[in-house]
Amino acid sequence: MDKDYDDIPGTYVFDTKRCKEGFHLNKFCKSLDQAENREQFRANPDTYLDQYPMTAEQRKMINDRDWLGMLQVGGNIYYTFKLAIFDGLTMQHVGGMMSDMTVDEFKAMMLGGGRKLEGNQSKKQNQGGS
Repeated sequence: MDKDYDDIPGTYVFDTKRCKEGFHLNKFCKSLDQAENREQFRANPDTYLDQYPMTAEQRKMINDRDWLGMLQVGGNIYYTFKLAIFDGLTMQHVGGMMSDMTVDEFKAMMLGGGRKLEGNQSKKQNQGGS
């Protein structure tokens, strides 16, 4: 683990490394701010994505709409959410998908105070390390 925050389970901090890794992924997502780009992407997703030299894994995450996967390969939640909006999804939909929950389960969890801390504080602790 390179950084202290790498020990927090389920956390993908958008640091310098992820910023560089996800530059083209995030640039694609940001492009969806413009109606003309949304129409081009809707008409031919593969051709539109060809403009952005992403890795095969990043393209797969986009095509699969793997929201958590996009964060893992350098996506920034604020940019990747532009793709979710393109798909007509809310933050609650995406949060639920990233948490393996339905939208209603996710909303209930958040209204109930959020995710419980037990088992979510440290990867080392979860593995029995010190």
